[in-house]
Amino acid sequence: MRLDEVDAFATSLPGVRRKGHPGRVAWYVDDRLVVREDLPGTLLVRVPMAEREDLLACHPDTVGVPPRWEAHHKLQADLAGDADAIRDAIRRAWAMQRRGDR
Repeated sequence: MRLDEVDAFATSLPGVRRKGHPGRVAWYVDDRLVVREDLPGTLLVRVPMAEREDLLACHPDTVGVPPRWEAHHKLQADLAGDADAIRDAIRRAWAMQRRGDR
């Protein structure tokens, strides 16, 4: 998946706005982070813990959790991985942030 594809998908979700700058672009809903560019070729995606575990089990070649994020509602998605898995993670992040769940 390319960042322009992430942008097209994320901004297709109601209320999502692109912010940030080149090299650190991010997408927010209701001023809450949904997804942002992380290390080159990766995304940081905010997802509920229970759903994060589901995504990790279903898509271990696409998503993971660096040790520094283990206690947070975050996962790292590899842009070279399964685009459907990345879209699923972004959709779940959008739903969580839109509801205001933390």
